[in-house]
Amino acid sequence: MSRGVGGVVRRLAAPEPTWVRAADVVVIGSGVAGLTVALAAHQAGRQVLVITKARTADGSTSRAQGGIAVALAPDDHPQRHLRDTLTAGAGLCDEMAVRAVIGQGPQAIRDLIQLGARFDTEIGGGLAFTREGGHSRNRVLHAGGDATGWEVQRVLRAATAGIEVVEQMFALDLMLGAAGEATGLTVAILDTSGAPTSVGMMRARVVVLATGGFGQLFPVTSNPEVVTGDGLALALRAGAEVVDLEFTQFHPTVFALGGRGRRLLISEAVRGEGAVLVDATGRRIMAGKHPLADLAPRDIIAREISRRMAQAPGGVRDHVFLDARALGATLEQRFPTIVAGCRAAGVDPVTQPIPVAPAAHYACGGVRTNLAGRTSIPGLYAVGEVACTGLHGANRLASNSLLEGLVMGRLLAEDLTGTLPAPWHGNVMPEPGALISTEVRAELTTMMSRHAGVLRTVEGMSAAADVLARLRHVADAPPSRAAWEVTNLHTVATALIAAAQIRQESRGCHTRDDWPEPRGAWQCRLVSWLAPDGTIAHHLDTEGAAA
Repeated sequence: MSRGVGGVVRRLAAPEPTWVRAADVVVIGSGVAGLTVALAAHQAGRQVLVITKARTADGSTSRAQGGIAVALAPDDHPQRHLRDTLTAGAGLCDEMAVRAVIGQGPQAIRDLIQLGARFDTEIGGGLAFTREGGHSRNRVLHAGGDATGWEVQRVLRAATAGIEVVEQMFALDLMLGAAGEATGLTVAILDTSGAPTSVGMMRARVVVLATGGFGQLFPVTSNPEVVTGDGLALALRAGAEVVDLEFTQFHPTVFALGGRGRRLLISEAVRGEGAVLVDATGRRIMAGKHPLADLAPRDIIAREISRRMAQAPGGVRDHVFLDARALGATLEQRFPTIVAGCRAAGVDPVTQPIPVAPAAHYACGGVRTNLAGRTSIPGLYAVGEVACTGLHGANRLASNSLLEGLVMGRLLAEDLTGTLPAPWHGNVMPEPGALISTEVRAELTTMMSRHAGVLRTVEGMSAAADVLARLRHVADAPPSRAAWEVTNLHTVATALIAAAQIRQESRGCHTRDDWPEPRGAWQCRLVSWLAPDGTIAHHLDTEGAAA
C-alpha cells in the first residue's frame, strides 16, 4: 500500500438535518443506469425512491448521440463484440465483466424495444446499424439519427412513471452504521438558485449510486453541467474503493469553437459514415497511423489530434477539422441534431469542414464493483459511469456505455431481490470539513486541462498536485450546490492526479511523456481509497486484467 499526498474533506459541510424519510432502495441519478435499476427493483416489489440534483433528463444519457453497441446484426456475433472491447481496453478489461455485458446485451435491447423504444430501421424494416471507432462490424444501434440517448431516456422515464422521482435534491454524504455499512444518506433540497432550503436524512436499506462521471472537472467537455463527480466523491468520503481513475477518455471530435463548459459532440458515427479528420492544410491525420484509420479507438485518435495540434500546421494549434462534405445530403438526414448544432454555431457541415478537438468525455474508472453492482461498502451499490466493473479497461469502446447501463442495471436489481440489509439502525459520520470557494473552480478545471489532459508530463502532474493542495485551503464557502460541486470536483481531481502519478506507463487513455509505452508490470488495476487523514491511499491488484 502507498499513501498519496494532499488532502480532501471527509464530509461536506451542510445545515443540520431537520427531517427523515425512508425507502428500501434509494437510487441517486436518473439516467439509463439509475432508471433501469429503479424499474427492475420496483417490479421486484421493492420500495424505490429516485433522487436527482437537477431535472430528470439533465444528465448524460439524454445527450448520447452515437447509439448502443450490440451484436444483433446478421453478420455479427457477441464474440466479435467481446474481442473489439478487449482490444480497445488495452489489456485492462475484466473479461468476466465484458462477457456478462456483451452477452446479455441483445436481450436487454429486445426488452427495451418491448417497452416501446423506437430505433432506426432499414428500408426493409430491419434494425439499422452503423459503425464507430474500434468496432470491426456495423453494430451501433441508433434512434432519431443522432438522438439515441433521448429515446432511451424517454422510454425508461415512461416505464418508471409509477416510481417517485424527486428533482432538485442533492446527495451529500453516505450514512454508515457501526460496522461500516451504508444505512442511508444525507440530502439537501435545493431551490432554483441552488441554495439549500432544507437538509434531511434519507434512511435506506440499500443506496445505489448512478450519478455518472466527472466531465465538468475539465473546462471543455461533452458532458452536461450536472456531471461533477458527486457520486464518486461521496463514495470516496465514505471509504469505498475506487479503481482506474487515471483513465479519463477524451472524445476526439467535439466542436472546437466556443468558450468553457459543455460543447457539441460530433458523434463518432459521422466518421463511421465516411467523414475524415484533416489538419488546417487538408492533410489526413489518421492516414498510416492505425489499420482502422479514422475509426481507430478513441484514445489513439485523441493522441494523434493532440500531437498534430501541437505542431500547429497551417498556423492552427487549437483544433483540427472533421471533413464530412462527401456525405452530402445524407449528413443532414442521418445527423439532424449535429447539423443543426453546427449551423447554430456558424458552421455548415454540409459545405464546410467542422472544427473539432478532443474534450473530456467519459470516466473509464470509478467506484469498484462486482457484477452485481456491490461496492466495498455493504449496502452501497454503484452502476453506470460512476462505477467500474472492469468492462472498459483503459479505454471505453464507443457506444458501450448505454449498453452497460442497461445490462448492469438489471444485474444489480436482480441482486436486490434477495434479502436486503436490516432497516436503518444508527449512523456514524465524521466531522464536516470547510467547503472550497466557488471562485477557484475555473482555476481548478484549467489546471486539470493543462496537466491531466490527453498528454501528461511528470512536471505537470506534480504542479497539479501542488495546486490541489493549495486550493484545499481556499475553503470558506457557505453550503450551496455550487460549493458542494466544486468541493466534489476537488476530491475527484486529487484522487485522479494521485493515480496518474503512480501509473508509470502509457496505456489507453493515460499517456505520459516519460513512459510512452505500456509496461507489462503495470498490466494491473490501481485501487484507491480515502485514508482517515484525508489522503489518497493505493494498492495494485493484478486480478481481473485481460492478458
